[in-house]
Formats: sequence, structure tokens, C-alpha cells
Amino acid sequence: MTTKAQLLAFTIDCAAPKALAGFYHEVTGWEITYAEDEYAAITDGTTSIYFGRVADRKPAAWPGPDKQFHLDFRVPDVAKAAEEYVALGASKPDFQPGVTEEGTRWIVLQDPEGHLFCVCPQS
Repeated sequence: MTTKAQLLAFTIDCAAPKALAGFYHEVTGWEITYAEDEYAAITDGTTSIYFGRVADRKPAAWPGPDKQFHLDFRVPDVAKAAEEYVALGASKPDFQPGVTEEGTRWIVLQDPEGHLFCVCPQS
């Protein structure tokens, strides 16, 4: 049997760790546990998101084959949350595969450094 692992953290490469930690702190409400120019972290007390400085990092185009990951967040009101996150510095790409004629299933956003994340309904 394979040893089962528990996710401790997810690390995101970025140019400005302190600023990106602040953005995701606002999105998630998670506590900022470390914030320096080279490295920052937020946590819910169990799992953390770390932010490590990579000065020349370039965001992947969306849509495109270079996307390596994205985060999904559940929210009570998708449209309202997306609007608030854009006000915090996120952007909303034109291509929205979760928005159809039948309605909005999810909205794709890009954080201030271009990492993709989806805002999904709670139910």
C-alpha cells in the first residue's frame, strides 16, 4: 500500500510574494503568517498557501496550453465575489467557459500576477 500524504501547502511562484499573500488573504480570510519580499504565507490553520519570489516569472496565456494549475474557491454569490476580487486587483479574462446561455456555473479570474483561479458556487 502506498503511504498516504496530507497536503501541507501549495507554493505559488510570483514576483511580489508579500503583495500576493495580501490579495489571497482578502479573498480567503486566511491569516498571513509570514510576509517578506522573498517569501510569504497564508493559512487556515491546517493548510497553507506559500508565495515564493521568482522575479522573471511570466503568466501563462488564457486560454492556452501553458497553464500549470489553477485554484478553485467556493463562494455564496459568484458574480458578487468576482466583482469584489476584481476590485482587489484581479482581472476577468474574456474567455469564460463556465458562463453559458443557461447561466453562470463558475467565473475564471486572474490574480494580480496572472495566476488563474475560479470562483465557484457553494452548491
